[in-house]
Amino acid sequence: MRHSFLALATCFGILGFTVSASADETCMSPYMAKIVGQEDYIYVWTLGAVGVGDEQDKLVTVGANPESPSYGQIVNSLSVGGRNEAHHSGLTDDRRYLWAGGLDTNKIFIFDIHTDPKEPKLTRTIEDFSAKTGGVVGPHTHYALPGRMMITGLSNNRDHGGRTGMAEYSNDGTYLATYWMPMDSELAGAKKSGELADGYGYDLRVLPRRNIMLTSSFTGWNNYMMDFGKMLADPEAMKRFGNTMVLWNLHARKPKQVFDVPGAPLEVRCAWGADHDYCFTTTALTSQIWLVHEHEGVWSADSVAEIGDPSKIPLPVDISITADDELLWVNTFMDGTTRAFDIRDPHQP
Repeated sequence: MRHSFLALATCFGILGFTVSASADETCMSPYMAKIVGQEDYIYVWTLGAVGVGDEQDKLVTVGANPESPSYGQIVNSLSVGGRNEAHHSGLTDDRRYLWAGGLDTNKIFIFDIHTDPKEPKLTRTIEDFSAKTGGVVGPHTHYALPGRMMITGLSNNRDHGGRTGMAEYSNDGTYLATYWMPMDSELAGAKKSGELADGYGYDLRVLPRRNIMLTSSFTGWNNYMMDFGKMLADPEAMKRFGNTMVLWNLHARKPKQVFDVPGAPLEVRCAWGADHDYCFTTTALTSQIWLVHEHEGVWSADSVAEIGDPSKIPLPVDISITADDELLWVNTFMDGTTRAFDIRDPHQP
């Protein structure tokens, strides 16, 4: 899905790091240091394009303080060399370093944004991600845990299909462990709540108070690096999408349950209220909102709402919960629309 990723990567980079004193920073890890006061800069991880500038992926710094003369202006641009299919990025728990990945080359770039926030420095490039992890391809979500970064993959280096895993690193970039997504032939102790265990991956979020981690699923390298229009017209390619979410024991890093969530569940967002034990996702191909929730000690996943007209495939790609758990914002890529759902009753948005 190369052409869609080109647009989405820039969009997510802006959304992920545009922070003000009044912002609801609900897409971040709960383990991250709290922001107090006005941020001075935002960091946008951008794709290199042929014929544009130096044609390289780069980290762009933009002034974000309304009181500064540099407000809204590019104040720094740091090229990393080459085009890597830049996509997501994420901060470490102490907010000192920004990790940014390339879905094609599997490189991960670690930027120091603390020493000189106006001019970040590239301090390390992880070039052996696939080798170290035992074959994980496509570093996607870079998620902060205490002193750690958990990185979800999208694919593998054996067949470039959807089977994949997660990799855990220390904040300084030292590889620690790989956790493969459970599949029918290798459940690793997980129980299927439905029919599927496809081994696909995409995003992750945690509910520390319940000791759970949730992962979602998308598609492999063969699909996401294919021309978007060609992929949509290829019946076999359209069969190669994930249809599951996995609930993990957060502390043990062990999969516990696999839920059937058909239609490529993408971003995962969890509620913030102390007694709100649930998370949402949206399915790209079926345009539905799904709720993963606990009732009387049992976790389950249910479709709770439709997004627009599913027959037109509006393609929900990003979601965000307000800090009071009252609204779920849903962005749809194909029709360029943002919708707000009232989720005060999460079972009936």
